[in-house]
Amino acid sequence: MVDLQSQYQKIKETVDASIQEVLESSAYINGPYVKEFQADLEKYLDVKHVIPCANGTDALQIAMMGLGLQPGDEVITADFTFAATVEVIGLLNLTPVLVDVEPDTFNIDIKALKEAITPKTKAIVPVHLFGQVANMEAILEIAKEHNLFVIEDNAQAIGANYTFKDGSKKKAGTIGDVGTTSFFPSKNLGCYGDGGAIFTNDDDLAHIIRGIVNHGMYKRYYHDVVGVNSRLDSIQAAVLKAKLPFLDEYCNARRNAARFYNNAFANNSNIITPTSASCGQICDACDCHVFHQYTLQITNGKRDELHQHLLDNGIANAIYYPVPLHKQKAYANDRYNEADFKVTNELVETVISLPMHTELDEEQLTLITNTINDFLS
Repeated sequence: MVDLQSQYQKIKETVDASIQEVLESSAYINGPYVKEFQADLEKYLDVKHVIPCANGTDALQIAMMGLGLQPGDEVITADFTFAATVEVIGLLNLTPVLVDVEPDTFNIDIKALKEAITPKTKAIVPVHLFGQVANMEAILEIAKEHNLFVIEDNAQAIGANYTFKDGSKKKAGTIGDVGTTSFFPSKNLGCYGDGGAIFTNDDDLAHIIRGIVNHGMYKRYYHDVVGVNSRLDSIQAAVLKAKLPFLDEYCNARRNAARFYNNAFANNSNIITPTSASCGQICDACDCHVFHQYTLQITNGKRDELHQHLLDNGIANAIYYPVPLHKQKAYANDRYNEADFKVTNELVETVISLPMHTELDEEQLTLITNTINDFLS
């Protein structure tokens, strides 16, 4: 699904030198590279505060802790996503409220979101799934009307832009009250282990979060807030600092691969290809989708057969996600009505994700697309 080795070879000299510098300095925790990467990412995102942490799941939990959400508060998020999004809601004894997603973007459905709001609702967690930014303008309007926090789960969409109706743009993760991301190795900006970060333009919130990530300390051995131990180590920061200048290039390479896929599948009636929500296609100007995953919908009922056929032919593929969150044992609840999850329940039966990374070449893409078209002809 990804080719991290080839990507590494292209920046090997810089990465190796950076890691060696950390080893020689022995500044493994909160060393210079952490601070330098933080500053670089703040500049790239045009956001006032980036707070690095240990992983993307911690980032979500810490963001919710920083906002002061209390047990029993309801948090609305999408049903079709990875479990980490709802996992942290449960860990904090908040109440997860899952809603359906849109059939074209796979992101949270705005109508369903509105209908899910109750007097107990305190926050919305839009997930920018597979690399495409959710409908943030509508979400912000709803949040303002109901006095709700917006926590962006940006684990899959770092580098993407959201364009508002007035033409202005903001980077994904910097639009709501707080944004979070993951630097898991396979992400568009990935380290060589685990890592994550939290973004905000709110000075007071940033201050609280900086304490939370470090055992609640602002001064050593003085614990002002309840915190956790969640820090990005210096080696991972060094890797990320080396890779950040290439992030836009990486995202463009993924868009180019997505356009190749879309063109190759354009005449196959058994396939629905992903599109940009902003223009209904993947044009040269599209920057709202960075294709962390390239995900098809197979409409003739042969998704599982295609999955196995590709594996038999040595072509990687994956099904994200085979079981919706509302059907997972950990998060099932009697209040959920299957009729409210029509799109999600269809997607889990039809979606399949193809190899998507920065090193895909035309020969590989041709092999993949020909194999699929021949099978589904």
